[in-house]
Amino acid sequence: MELTYPLVLYIGIPILIVLIILISIKRKKPNYKNGKKIANTQYAKKVPYYQKILQQYRILSIIIKIICVITIVISLVLLSRPSKVETSETKRYSRDIFLCLDVSTSVIDLDQNLVSEMKDTVKSLKGERFGISIFNTSSDVIVPLTDDYEYVLETLDKLEEAFESYSSTGLYPTFLQAGTLVGNMERGSSIIGENLASCLYSFPNLEEERTRIVLFATDNDDYAMSKPVATLEDAGEIGKENKIVVYAICPKATTDIDKEELQDVVRTTGGELYTEDGKETVSNIVQQIESKQKTEIEGSKETKRLDKPEIPFIILLISIIVLFITSKKVKI
Repeated sequence: MELTYPLVLYIGIPILIVLIILISIKRKKPNYKNGKKIANTQYAKKVPYYQKILQQYRILSIIIKIICVITIVISLVLLSRPSKVETSETKRYSRDIFLCLDVSTSVIDLDQNLVSEMKDTVKSLKGERFGISIFNTSSDVIVPLTDDYEYVLETLDKLEEAFESYSSTGLYPTFLQAGTLVGNMERGSSIIGENLASCLYSFPNLEEERTRIVLFATDNDDYAMSKPVATLEDAGEIGKENKIVVYAICPKATTDIDKEELQDVVRTTGGELYTEDGKETVSNIVQQIESKQKTEIEGSKETKRLDKPEIPFIILLISIIVLFITSKKVKI
């Protein structure tokens, strides 16, 4: 513990000592202003009862004087503001995570499970940024990278509702169509490579040293009616060059050819392909990815000065109580 304003003690203690000395000198002089001299008191002073009362008076007087000094000193200590300096460090994770969902009808069941599972992941984030991109013919970033987790969770809820709506009605929700079917009649659907590349370029400041991850849900069933701007292999090279790791998750019904192609591409980025089936549930897959990609960095350090008046205050309170009790028994 240290004092924020030690000057109060440096000035206060010498003044207190001087005052005590001056009072002591003054008390040595006889003072009969408030009373009258009485002759022949020596007989009364020899009475045992008188001597007992006088001794009690002297002891209580000394106690009161000591307590008064203690009270003044503790008051000076409190005015000096006893405190403690503490340094705390906020740990964060330098990760940017993009959830990239193929929202074509063949992947919606997987998307629904993944979105539901990602809610727990988002709730556990500490400083990481999270974004969401959905695609079919074209890509739509519905949540740019942000650490506003409340907003992310709201969007995940909307996606889950849209997927549930399709599962129950068979009608493709407007929420999933907006921005994802641009040029659908001419270009086709599930244009995998081009939309993965679009998601990869949605990471800002690629020159900054951060861990970047894409959770990519697709069956890799490309139905492009025209030549895409970027193939799946091109997207893999973009990820590799910019150190963006792609983890792909595909439905159980994905063909072996599509799985093999997707696996080769994501492995070039340092990622892996997972298949949702009886053994590998979305929950297990997300846990595996989480365990691999937590890069802890040193967070910001914050130094705080915390007031610590508890002990001096308790001493002051006890002193005042004792002073009150003893003052009832004697008058100085």
